[in-house]
Amino acid sequence: MRQKARRWTKLLLGWTFLVLGVLGLFLPILQGVLFLAIGFSILAQEQPWARRLIDRGRHRWPRAATVFDDAKHKAEAWVHRVTH
Repeated sequence: MRQKARRWTKLLLGWTFLVLGVLGLFLPILQGVLFLAIGFSILAQEQPWARRLIDRGRHRWPRAATVFDDAKHKAEAWVHRVTH
């Protein structure tokens, strides 16, 4: 039961960050790309399509890999705070 709750929490957090990321692309007050990267990093822990999208982005934009890595560390910190 606890494992299922963690999974749903990760999915909810991931989708929340994706929505904030899309909003951030249009609103100057939010960092859209960073929120998108965090959202995809969280979703990649549970969803294979998100993992493939991140890998594709790493190959297409090698310089952006640092943004993905930074987002992954932030996402892990968020998930750890929320699920523990």
